[in-house]
Parts: sequence; structure tokens; C-alpha cells
Amino acid sequence: MKTNVKRYVLLNVLLLLFSLSSVCSKLAAREEFMSFRFIMMYGFIVLLLGIYAIFWQQIIKSMPLTMAYANRAITVFWGMLWGLIIFHEKITPGKVAGAALVIAGIILFAVSDREGKA
Repeated sequence: MKTNVKRYVLLNVLLLLFSLSSVCSKLAAREEFMSFRFIMMYGFIVLLLGIYAIFWQQIIKSMPLTMAYANRAITVFWGMLWGLIIFHEKITPGKVAGAALVIAGIILFAVSDREGKA
């Protein structure tokens, strides 16, 4: 049980890292094409996605692929949080409802997967 919790925590830290690639992408879009800052942001994107790809392969070796993919939907929450903190975007009731629906789906999937193994 303790190992499963550790895996899920690591998975979610990895997905948080993955969500930062979108932040870098949006920041790069604000810069002049091929400027130093533009290239730097895209370098960060490549770095983040490279790290993500390596650790994603390790995660899916140790947990069911369906569970790992279901948890990827949490990046919707991270995207909303980064939008609020970094880009000062508004969080509307519709966005909250959508994120809650996604998170409820992840929880439902996790619970049903656990019950199926019992």
C-alpha cells in the first residue's frame, strides 16, 4: 500500500512538471520569434518533455497504463492553477466545474480499479 501511494505521488509530481511545459510554451508565444528568450523558453520545453518522457516510461512499468493515463487528466487542474498564478487568468465557475468533473473521474476510476482487484 505504501509503495502505491509513493508511486501516485511521484506520478503527480511528474504530471506537475509536464504541465510546466505548457507554461513555457505560453511564455514563448509572447516573445519575438527566434529571439533569445523565445529559444530559451523552447529549450525549457524540450528539457521538461525529455525529463517527463524518461520518468513516464519508469512509471508505466510499475503501474497499470490505464491508471497512469487516467491521472494525466490532473493537468487540467495544474493548467488552471498556473493560469491564475502566472498569467492572472480568471477562474470561472465553469472551469471549476470542469476541473471537479475531471478529478471526480480520476477518483472514480481509481476506486473502481481497486475494487476490481479485491
